[in-house]
Parts: sequence; C-alpha cells; structure tokens
Amino acid sequence: MRVLARAGALAALVLSSWACAPATADTAASKFDTGHQFVVVTFANDPYRPPARAGSTGRRYAGGSYGLAQGARNNAQRVAATYSLRQVASWPIKELGVHCVVYEIPDSRSITEVLATLTRDPRITLAQPLQEFHTLTSEAAPGTYNDPLYSLQTNLVALDIPAAHQRTQGAGIKVALIDTGVDSTHPDLRERISGTRSFVTTDFLTPAAAAAKPAAAASYRHGTAMAGLIAAVANNKVGIVGIAPLARIEVFEACWQLKPNTDAAACNTFTLAQALAAALEARIPLINLSIAGPADPLLSALVQSGLKRGVIFVGSAADVADAFPTNIHGVIGVANSDAPQHNQGEATLAAPATHVMTLLPDAQYDFESGTSVAAAELTGVVALLLSANNHLTADSIVSLLKSTAGPAMQSASIDVNAALAKMDAERVGRLARSSH
Repeated sequence: MRVLARAGALAALVLSSWACAPATADTAASKFDTGHQFVVVTFANDPYRPPARAGSTGRRYAGGSYGLAQGARNNAQRVAATYSLRQVASWPIKELGVHCVVYEIPDSRSITEVLATLTRDPRITLAQPLQEFHTLTSEAAPGTYNDPLYSLQTNLVALDIPAAHQRTQGAGIKVALIDTGVDSTHPDLRERISGTRSFVTTDFLTPAAAAAKPAAAASYRHGTAMAGLIAAVANNKVGIVGIAPLARIEVFEACWQLKPNTDAAACNTFTLAQALAAALEARIPLINLSIAGPADPLLSALVQSGLKRGVIFVGSAADVADAFPTNIHGVIGVANSDAPQHNQGEATLAAPATHVMTLLPDAQYDFESGTSVAAAELTGVVALLLSANNHLTADSIVSLLKSTAGPAMQSASIDVNAALAKMDAERVGRLARSSH
C-alpha cells in the first residue's frame, strides 16, 4: 500500500506505533492541521528510575520505569514560555536519553527564524522541523487493489473495508480457524497460513465417504473458503482481497468434507474438543467457528474457559435455538445480513453473506453463501480492530460495531471504517482527559 503521510498524520502514527500517550492534551492529528508550522525539540532526560522499554509517554506513563524527569519537564515548559511556542505532543525516548517535544509556532514566524533561536539555547539538545516523509513505491493507490476479482467483492464495499485498510490490515494478529483443512498452496494464501494441525482420521468417515474421499487439497473446500474471506493476500495481482490480508491463520482441522465438490462438512465433539483445546493451548486470541450444531457440554466448557481468559470466539448463527457455539454467552454470533430477519437465530451481529466471492482449493474461486461466510467475515473485521487496538474485548468490539452500524439486518449493518474512526476518537479523548 502506498503511504502518503502529512506531517500531522505522521506524528500521530509515530505516537500510536509506540503505544504511548503523549504528556499533553493536544495530541489529535487534527492539531497539526492548523496552518501553522511545527518544530521538534529534545531535552536531556536523566531518568529518576531504572530504564525500561522504549517509547514511554510523558508524565502520565505508568507502564514501565523510564519516565520524564522533573528537570526535562521544567525545561520544556520554560522554552515554550520563553519563545512563545505551544506544546502539542511529547514523549521521553529511552534509547536516546532525551525528552522529545513537538511545538507549534502559533504566529507568523518562520521555522528558520525559530530554529535559529532555539539552537542557541543551552537547555536544548536538538531542534529541527517536523518533516514529512513519503515512500517511493508505485503500487496500487490508496483505496484501490490490483487483485482482478476485487470488483466482484461487493461485501467489502458494504463493510467499508477499503477505507478501513488505510488504517489497518490485521498485521500482528493470529486467527485460529477450526474447520476442514485449508489448501495452503493457494496463491492467494501465500504466507498467510502459519501452521496446520489435523484431528481428523478416516475413523470418522462412513465407508462410502471414505471410498469417495478426494485428494487432500480438494477436500478442503470449506476451510479454504473461510481462510480466503479472512486473510486472502491483497495487491498481489491474484484473485481477491481478504478482510484482514495481513493477519495470519493457524488451521486446526476438525471437520471433514462429506462429498466431493461440495462445501458440506461435518465435525464431532471429539475432533472439535481436540481442536479447541489445541487452539487455547497455543494462546491464539481470536478463534473462528464457522459451524453450528447441538448444545454440547464439553465444547461449551472449553469455550467458556477461553472466554474467561479473554479469547474472542466468532461463530455462525443457526436458524434454530440453543445451537453451539452461539448459544454460549460471550460468543459473537454472526447472521447473514442479506437474509430475512426471522432466520437469524442467536445472532449478535450480521454481515453480508449471500454470493460472496472467496477461494476454493487448487487456485480456484467461487461465490459462497450462508452464516459460515458471515462468521468468517466478522472474524476478519475483529482482526482489523485488534490490530489497531489489541486491548479490545469481545464485549467492547460488539458495542463498537453496534454503535457505528447501519440499519439492522442491512448489508451495511457493519461499518468497519466508522468503528475504527470512533475508536481513534475515543482514544484521543481519553488521552486528553488524562493529561489534565
């Protein structure tokens, strides 16, 4: 993706990438859009506690032991007063042993004039402009993709995924896919599958199914389709775009295809229990269950154990009551927003899931429908949100998506970009309040 960062957006990106809360209230990117100019100034910062990890915040930092010394804080305030500057952001940088401050020049003075004055001040260790940077690539412009089947992915437009991808693409998030196997050789899944474990043997197949069992990759239709919806590679000039194209998928094979060339697959308590236990043991924070079946005490106990540890489960809403996994409180059940409301079952949210383009084994593509699709889409959405803020819980994600949703059971019922924008606005608000 091509990055074109204005000075203010770049500074906001640096702050968020260090996971730090600047010491002052004025930290929103919009504060850099005043028409004024900005300078970056550093002061010697001898920590009064042993150093910890880099990228702490200013006076409000509480996550480690490297903080802002009183002398550096006083110098920053005095410089602002002496030279009529307005402090808009700050953070101590452990690696350099300095406190870094961004000042706005609130009048008509030029950057050159202000820097000439600042560099003569003995309290200051560095003074420079707040500069703008660009990458030098010629990939697809923001909001567009070179994947040839993207134009058929109307679900991405309905969910506002292209705009959301300018903010996050799911980097750093691992998803457990409990399903059939996945064709990891598919060109649109290259480097998206981090591993595969199988808990299926021929013991679970009827004699007819065992005799008709296709080659491994061909029998992975359902799992491959779900993996593609979640994380198909973007801008590789192949096929489609996944909702979270930088997320990684760990496959836990617990289901088996019932007939050749069909998506119908089955699982049982034993295979699902093994897969769930393995996914929980692997400490994967997000688990997709594009399946449905009867209430099951063992599986419910495993899911509830994961929920207590903060694992997020996404499941397919069935059109019957008390169906696993959406019968468990805390599981995010997802319905097809294109379907009639009376067929939604125990749904928490809805996503467009009728004739959605995705992957099939052996480098193929096709349209899929059903709440399995809706669950996989929502799993991708959750991966995007977690990548932007890994402190989100299942409850906070549901609340965020519902508060930014369109009309219930419409194809635009989830607006991912709106959810990300609200999340960012709330974070800026918290930072502003904490600085007072």
